[in-house]
Amino acid sequence: MQKADLIIIGGGPGGYETAAEAAASGLVVILFEKGHLGGTCLNRGCIPTKCLCAGAEILETIRNSTRFGIKASATASYASAVERAAEVISELRGGIADMLGTVKVINAEARLAEGPRVIADGEEYTAQRIIIATGSCPAPLRGIAPSLYHSSDDFLSLTELPRRITVVGGGVIGLEMASVAAAYGSDVTVLEFCKEILPGMDTDIAKRLRNALGKRGISIVTDARVTGIDADSTVRYTKKDKEFTVESDYVLAAVGRRAVLPDGCADAGIAVNERGFIATDDRFRTSANGVYAIGDVNGKCMLAHAASAQGRCVLGKTVNLDVVPSVVFTIPECAFVKRAIDCETRTIKLPYASNGKALASGQDGLLKLECEAESGILTSCSVLGPHAADLVAEAALAISRKLTARELCESIHAHPTLSELLQTAASALCR
Repeated sequence: MQKADLIIIGGGPGGYETAAEAAASGLVVILFEKGHLGGTCLNRGCIPTKCLCAGAEILETIRNSTRFGIKASATASYASAVERAAEVISELRGGIADMLGTVKVINAEARLAEGPRVIADGEEYTAQRIIIATGSCPAPLRGIAPSLYHSSDDFLSLTELPRRITVVGGGVIGLEMASVAAAYGSDVTVLEFCKEILPGMDTDIAKRLRNALGKRGISIVTDARVTGIDADSTVRYTKKDKEFTVESDYVLAAVGRRAVLPDGCADAGIAVNERGFIATDDRFRTSANGVYAIGDVNGKCMLAHAASAQGRCVLGKTVNLDVVPSVVFTIPECAFVKRAIDCETRTIKLPYASNGKALASGQDGLLKLECEAESGILTSCSVLGPHAADLVAEAALAISRKLTARELCESIHAHPTLSELLQTAASALCR
């Protein structure tokens, strides 16, 4: 039996970043990955999607250049965009391999066993701590044969986009892919079961994003329950007890994700909750002594950066897990960060049109900033518009450090920049 200080199953962001940090501190680390390093995020999620989003944004910029006195046109090759994404993925994989340094990486599927132990390719391994970081995969459409629709993994393998695409699910994944497809010329319809897209995000931002996507030609139907998909890709759904159909050439199901559980969880005594994710406490300990679960597989916060943060927590690092920003890379971009509170708040809404840099650049959007009514401590920030993720990053730092609106507005922001939106909003909250 081979021994180590730490064993990690899964080479996604949570797995490889935790492995690298643990090895840098002097621990003997073994990392198991049955596929490519980088996990879903690098190979079938965040990175390829963002590569395609970047191309889509350039196309939209060219199409809207006439207001700057520029007459331009562009011929887009989706196949070339996909090829570029593959090149970026390959380069980043190499970077991950370099980052892992002294970590022993084993390219094999690992099975958990009582002990706790890990078995792979007939060899047994053990460690004081084992971290499960096996991630998630696309969830299926309930009651509909998988042969009638495609997953986000399937969509990212396309080199040519269908003319008509129906996206079932108006969450982050569905909207990002709808935004890309529309930019490259597909007719896109999004069907969302809830009353608004992006359930869980600020409703003002979600509504404005829906309207903005509609202006780009994306048809979005909310409160829509999909009841069936025909062999010719016609989607049937109901809305307010009335039946409708959408004719399409390709149906993309983006209705969430489910945990990828390593084999042997039951043998190792690892409990799974009613949602199918590994049950953990607030320190990510499972029901098996010495075994932890981080990232999508525990279902607590299904974001790549959350997985990495949870890994640092397992290693004993101080991490504020109460404030986790999220971003949707649609056109326009939107982002959100919030600290859970139970008190009265005050909110300010600030349009991009109030900002000199935004006006000069022809950028439209909205920023919302919230603070506790009595103390003025910042609690949340939502942004729709260019560089939303960058604006929310500063807000996330302020919120995690529990700064007040007055403390934020006292900080000097460069002029003219979009960051002044935060300063202006904080100043307004102080009045």
